[in-house]
Formats: sequence, structure tokens, C-alpha cells
Amino acid sequence: MSSNNIINIPNHHDAEPNGTTTTTTTIHTEFSHHDPTIARINNGSFGSVPSSVIQSQHRFHLRFLQQPDDFYLNHLKPSILSSRDVIKTLVNASHVTQISLVDNATTAAAIVLQHIKPSFSLSPPHSSAAVILHYAYGAVKKSVHAYVTRSGGDVIEVQMPYPVYSNDEIVKAFRNGLNLGKMNNRKVRLAVIDHITSMPSVVIPVKELVKMCREEGVECVFVDAAHAIGSVEVDVEDIGADFYTSNLHKWLFCPPSVAFLYCRNPERSNLHHPVVSHEYGNGIAIESSWVGTRDYSAQLVVPDAVEFVNRFEGGIDGIRKWNHDKVSEMAVMLVEAWGTRLGTPLDMCASMAMVGLPACLGIGSEADALKLRSRLRDCYKVEVPIYYRKPEDGEVDPVTGYARISHQIYNTVDDYYRFRDAVCNLVSSGFTCKVFQD
Repeated sequence: MSSNNIINIPNHHDAEPNGTTTTTTTIHTEFSHHDPTIARINNGSFGSVPSSVIQSQHRFHLRFLQQPDDFYLNHLKPSILSSRDVIKTLVNASHVTQISLVDNATTAAAIVLQHIKPSFSLSPPHSSAAVILHYAYGAVKKSVHAYVTRSGGDVIEVQMPYPVYSNDEIVKAFRNGLNLGKMNNRKVRLAVIDHITSMPSVVIPVKELVKMCREEGVECVFVDAAHAIGSVEVDVEDIGADFYTSNLHKWLFCPPSVAFLYCRNPERSNLHHPVVSHEYGNGIAIESSWVGTRDYSAQLVVPDAVEFVNRFEGGIDGIRKWNHDKVSEMAVMLVEAWGTRLGTPLDMCASMAMVGLPACLGIGSEADALKLRSRLRDCYKVEVPIYYRKPEDGEVDPVTGYARISHQIYNTVDDYYRFRDAVCNLVSSGFTCKVFQD
């Protein structure tokens, strides 16, 4: 792409010279379909799709409707292959055969767990274990329990502290988890490691944990990196896991839902898609490219999403850095305004940060956190997830609620000011979560 099409990412949200005004206008146009009345600081849950990518998806819809037979028989698989090839380059895979496109990271987890299940089934009961993080995404955690425990294996959840202050704490906790997995002469057959945990959000030292698994003889290592691509650097060869998955609809501007699954040794892996269709037996990448008549358009616009990213100075690296810098700046602003603290150091954040809420709000349960989130949405037009942290024994005025703020290129500083002022208003009015019980 020629340099005159590159958009400079601004250092601040206000219009500045040297192309920043053009950037502001372009971003506003691309995301003009967003509800302008909402401070949308929750990109982490569902992502965001630029208008140009929506238009491309619509063109694929029309091509299918105009002549479905021609579309499915002549265009679908080559287009999916193009998307896979783009992802191969982005994540530094050795070959496109290592990359499959699936609906989401939960589907990828089902593929991997279906693959590893016989290792547990063919072993004596309770002689094998799977190790996962306690922070693991709820659906993936339930999937691990469903596949492993029904096959006679044990599931060890690595308990990690929160707030967390260093990678060393995570490494120590994970080593303890592996040691628990190996107790009673068990074999750790599976380790599931998040690259970025969802709630609370923490960037995990994934390469170091994978290396530890190799040294400890873990049979299979699966990295659930739902939030990774577009948010942190992803180099699957360097990370070295057997399987790695990331959603493309969270931080890479694709429509929902599409994810990639990387398989380190596809030719040696008996992998199959959970939905058995006509391509069964032709390899997981081909099986995933046809699971019956459905809407594949989210998988087909991956090149268009990457083209959008490349319109910005620095491409994916530039956007990642911008989002990290801005979410860090906004997180510090919020904790200073409320007199609280961050959930992790800023170097353990990517495009999301955990911000402590004032203790006087009295968040005493997960139910309180959900209801407070609804109150912020309904009364203050702020969309942000709230995490409940159970206090330790003896804590005085503990911070039990943390907001997970996201930053994406469409966000403005006013979004975070609105959140700041909403919480300040709740505090000044004497609001506590006890009202939810009343």
C-alpha cells in the first residue's frame, strides 16, 4: 500500500496536525454505526467491525445469494485458504496447513479436547490429570472438566493471587499446579494456558509456562489466546505450544465469529471438527472449511480486516502500541480519581486493564458485580464488565470490585471521563450494592 494511504495514529485524542484530523474523521466514519450515546469501553467482549469490513462481508452475502452453487463449489474454499494464509503470516506459522479457521476459541478447545480425550480414557481412572488456570475462560474451563472428568482424569485448577504484581507469582503458582497434577503418580497429559486471561485480565508469561510444561513432560500444551491476536505479539513458533487459538473478532476487526486454530504438527495429529461433515478425514483445516450450509462470511473477510489494519501507521504493531498506551493512561487516571489501585502492573496489560473500584461501593458477590454493571449501563450509559474479587481474611476496606476497561481505536478520552464521573456520582450519593439485596 502506498504511503499516501497510510493513516498516522495520533498521540492524543484531540485533533492535531500531520494527518491526525484525517485519522479522527476516518475512525469516526468506520465506526459510525456504534451507538453514540454509549461509552463503549468493553471491546474485549465482542470486538468491533469497521464499516469497510461490514461492506465486504455484505458483498460475500450477495455473491452467495446470487448463485449459491457457484459460490460454494468454486469460491468458498479458495477464499478460506486466502484467509488462512494471511493468518499464517501474522502469527509466524511455518506452513498454512498448520492454520485452520473455526467459529471461536471455544470451538478450537473442543477440537483439542476431543483429540486428547483418548489419552485419558485409555488410562486407569485418576492416573492422568489436566492442569488449567483458575482464571480460565468459563466455557473453556467447563469444556476441560466435561471431557477430562468423564474420561476418568482429574482437573487441577492453578490458583493464582489477585491482584497480581509480577510474572514470578504466575510462574510459581503454575509450577505448584503442575506438581499437584503429578501427585499420586499421575501423568499430566494436558495443560491449558491462557495468553491473556479474560476476567480478571492478565497477560500471562505464556512462553515460559510452555517451556516449563516441556521440561516437566506434559503430553499436550494448548494455549487459549482468545484475546491475543491484534492485542499482543503472537509468534506461534516461538511460543512452542502444540495448539494455539485466538479469536479474530475481538481485536482484529473481523465480524463475529471467527478464530484460528494453530496445530504444530497437523500431519501427526488425529484432529477432527466436532461437526462431522463431507470433508471428514481430510485434515482439520479442510474439515473446518466445510461443516454444512452456513454463513462463512466472517472467515472470508479476514484479508479485508488486515487491509484495514494496514491503513494505520505501523499496522498491527502500531495499533497494539496505541491501545496499550491509551488504556494504561486511562487506567492510571481512573485509579487516581477514585483513590484505588490497578489489578496488575501496566506491563502485564495489553489493550485491557483492571481498575479497582472504590471499596465503599460494597461489591460483595458476583451477583453484585453484574447488577452494578447493569446500573452503569442503564443509568450512566457506560458499558464495562465488573470483576468480583473475594477479600482475604483480615483485609480492611478491601477493593473487591475491578472494572475491566478496554481501549480500541474508536474510543475517546470522554468515554473514560464518563465512567469516572459515573462512579464518583455513585460514591457521592452514598450508593452501595446493598440496595440490590433490599
